Amino acid sequence: MITSKGLQQLGFDPDSDYFLEDDGSGVVIAKWNSDRPQPTEAEIEAAHAEWQAEQDATEYQRLRAPEYPAIGDQLDALFHAGVFPAEMAAKLQAVKDKYPK
Repeated sequence: MITSKGLQQLGFDPDSDYFLEDDGSGVVIAKWNSDRPQPTEAEIEAAHAEWQAEQDATEYQRLRAPEYPAIGDQLDALFHAGVFPAEMAAKLQAVKDKYPK
């Protein structure tokens, strides 16, 4: 199966290197613009499988990201908990002192 993700995994740009089209029997490369040789369907399938494995292995990151508090909130909590090294805490406190609430 020819997929855009497989071609991108091989380093091809969908905006300039190729154009895919479904001809009714499946996706085909309708136009090949790259100077590099067109990969075989087997190479594209292998690259797509590699991309999918990477996606599966890092799915937890994409699921966690929207549920974490904003990074600023995380850093502020660490500052108030006294977790920062003294030098960093002093820099942050200097800014807070310069611009009080």
